[in-house]
Amino acid sequence: MGKAMRIIGLSALFLLCMVTSCHYPGPDMSDWDIPQRTRDSLTYLTEHHYTLNANFKVEADSLPLEQLPVKDVFRNVYKGERIVVAEFMTQPGDSIDSLWVKVAHNQEVQGWIRESTLLENIVPVDPVSQFIHLFSNRHAVYFIVVFLLFAVYILCRAIRKKQIRLVYFNDIDSIYPMLLCVLLAFAATLYGTMQSFIPDTWEHYYFNPTLNPFKLPPLLGMFITSIWLIIVVSLALLDDLFHQVSIANAFFYLLGLSAVCIFCYLFFIYTTSFYIGYLFLLLLVFLFVVRARRSIGLYTYRCGNCGAKLRNKGECPHCGAINK
Repeated sequence: MGKAMRIIGLSALFLLCMVTSCHYPGPDMSDWDIPQRTRDSLTYLTEHHYTLNANFKVEADSLPLEQLPVKDVFRNVYKGERIVVAEFMTQPGDSIDSLWVKVAHNQEVQGWIRESTLLENIVPVDPVSQFIHLFSNRHAVYFIVVFLLFAVYILCRAIRKKQIRLVYFNDIDSIYPMLLCVLLAFAATLYGTMQSFIPDTWEHYYFNPTLNPFKLPPLLGMFITSIWLIIVVSLALLDDLFHQVSIANAFFYLLGLSAVCIFCYLFFIYTTSFYIGYLFLLLLVFLFVVRARRSIGLYTYRCGNCGAKLRNKGECPHCGAINK
């Protein structure tokens, strides 16, 4: 019990250090000789995560822009049209939102809108931001859950008819499936951590994305690195899988693996906010280490013809080639 508590304590201390070092540092402009407009632009970037000349795409069916100082006169921009941030203004008397943003679609169509209304109805034009917006959408979560239920149903029917390969329980001779689950759980835990404890960091990344992990704060850099590793491990998994099973069995295996990965994604995102997700992540890593230690040394050779793993030299059980 004492050893377990020490591990939990060290994990919590590590997490605390990562979270406290994960914020984007604001620039110190006290000694900078720059125009006031540039200074304001950098301030808005730090405080609101976007700034002047930021480009957005409208997601609402229509977005009314008020033609201040003339009140109750509007120009509309429509779904799919692009707008650019032109100016900021504070309205202290506005009880709904004191910050107003001037945006422009072109020289004729431009106007003012409350920041809260603007952010609810736009998405940055960067492809990474649009990808994040797509998978953060509630409808996407519903689709993922429906796919998970469908995959479980198909797998249950296949299991009744014949034995099939399934990650961890009746796995192929490869560490990549378990490694993929661990990486996905790790990425989901980091994502859940940022959403629960440092949402400003994730919001800043949403408006200013990059796929280079070395240009990001530590925790966010680890998240992007894990995404790259997931892609690499997935490719290695596919290569390993098709060297060991038929195409039909590979389909059911990938279906089951997809269901497991979706479950890990949802489970670790939602349990991280209750802190127990970190304990389950440690348990999953432990299971992976045990599985990896068992598999290391069992297969010391590969077939020179098909690339399948072999315990001993001789005839390959997959393609029949003789390996000397």
